[in-house]
Amino acid sequence: MRAGAAALTLATLAPLVAGCGKDPAAVPPAGGQQPLQAPPTRALDPYATELRAAHAARTAVAKRWGLKRVPLTAPPAPEKKPRITTRKGFEVDGHRKLDLPPVFTTVPTEEKVVFLTIDDGAEKDPAFLRMMSELKIPYTAFLSDYVIREDYGYFEKMQDRGVGLHNHTLNHPYLPGLSYARQKGEICGMQDVIEKRYGERPVLFRPPFGNYNKDTLRAAKACGIEYALLWNEEVFVDRWDYREWDRELRPGDIVLTHFRGRNDWKGTMPDMIRRFLDKVTAEGYAVGRLEDYL
Repeated sequence: MRAGAAALTLATLAPLVAGCGKDPAAVPPAGGQQPLQAPPTRALDPYATELRAAHAARTAVAKRWGLKRVPLTAPPAPEKKPRITTRKGFEVDGHRKLDLPPVFTTVPTEEKVVFLTIDDGAEKDPAFLRMMSELKIPYTAFLSDYVIREDYGYFEKMQDRGVGLHNHTLNHPYLPGLSYARQKGEICGMQDVIEKRYGERPVLFRPPFGNYNKDTLRAAKACGIEYALLWNEEVFVDRWDYREWDRELRPGDIVLTHFRGRNDWKGTMPDMIRRFLDKVTAEGYAVGRLEDYL
C-alpha cells in the first residue's frame, strides 16, 4: 500500500517537477492569467535602458556646455496652482481694495525649484538659444520694444522653443516719474507689440528697475496684466546679488538676469547660464517653468 501511495504521489507531482528549471514564459499560465512576455527580472530592462540612455545624453550635453553637474529635472507642474499675493511691504495704498496685480519675489512652493527670468532683449546670442534648448532649461523673458525691434525674429525662435514672452514696457523708463497716462502708454503699447509680433497678449509684467507706484499697477491692470513680478536674486556673468540678508536661495525664488554679452559683461550669456546652473544644481535646486505656477 505504501508503494502504491508513493507511486501516486510521484505521478501527481510529475507535471510540476517537469516545469521546474524551465523559462517561466514556457509554462502555461493558470486560468485567467496572461503569459509573461519576459522573465520577471528582465521585464523592466527596456525602461532601465531608456533611463540610462537619457541620463547619458544629459550628461554629454552638460559636459559640452561646460557645466560642473547635470542640471536637475524640475518636478511636474502643480495640479493646483499656488495662490499668489503681494509680498508684505511691497503694497501700494488701496492695493487689495482696487484688486491690483500682486507684486512678489517668490512663488509659494515647498519644492526645491527656482525660476529664471531674463529682461529687456538687448543681446541676441544664437549660442544662448542652442544652450537652453539642448539643456532643456525653462525661462521667462520680459521684453522692451526699444531693444528687440531690431530683430523680432530672434524672440520668435525663442517662443517656438516654448519660452513665454512678457512685458517690460516699450522704452524701459523710470515709471514712477511718469503720469498715469504715460505709464499706461508704455505698458499697453508693449502689450500691443507682443500681441502683434507673437500672437499673444501677456499677463506678466516687470516694471523697469523694479520701480513702481500705484499708477503703475493701475495702468498694468488696465492693460490686462495679472501679475507684477520682481525678483529675489540677480545673476551676472561674474557674481550673484541677493535681496535677502542671508544670501540664500529659497524654494520658489524668482531669479533675474539680463540679455547681455561682452559689450556689457566680462563674458557671454552662456557664461552667465553656467554660473547660474552650477550654483542652483549644487544646492539641490531645479529650474521650473514660471508660467506653470501662475
